Amino acid sequence: MQFDELQKLIHEFEQSSARELKIDDHDFHLYLSKNQQSIQQPTAGAPTVNNQTGSTTSATADTASDNRHQIKAPLVGTVYLQAKPKQPPYVTVGQHIHKGDIVCVVEAMKMMTEIKSDVDGVVTSIDVDNGELVECDQSLFTITEAK
Repeated sequence: MQFDELQKLIHEFEQSSARELKIDDHDFHLYLSKNQQSIQQPTAGAPTVNNQTGSTTSATADTASDNRHQIKAPLVGTVYLQAKPKQPPYVTVGQHIHKGDIVCVVEAMKMMTEIKSDVDGVVTSIDVDNGELVECDQSLFTITEAK
């Protein structure tokens, strides 16, 4: 299955009323689920440091008007917070980042997707762990946008 076909399949699944989809065909295995998982969010004022990376980013403003944005996973996959094991992470809490900086990578079906910041700001929290399976639109990082 080609990557663009897979993206179309995922999009159609997201738009459908189906809760789960499983495809097993020889060496190709795909499992999609819309079932919610309980994800603990860090409390305000208490940033948490987790080791993780992602390959694509999309930032959206929080409902509060405090210039905080979330960089979210654009696809389902495994997030890596560093380029290689035993190397420093792409970003750390408190680090100033610029629009276009790589903050992590997400691996899906042996394809690495770089996640880049779409805002200038300071990393407030890392919301995932290195090697964690992430869902589409799951928050990866919280960024306080620079003025």
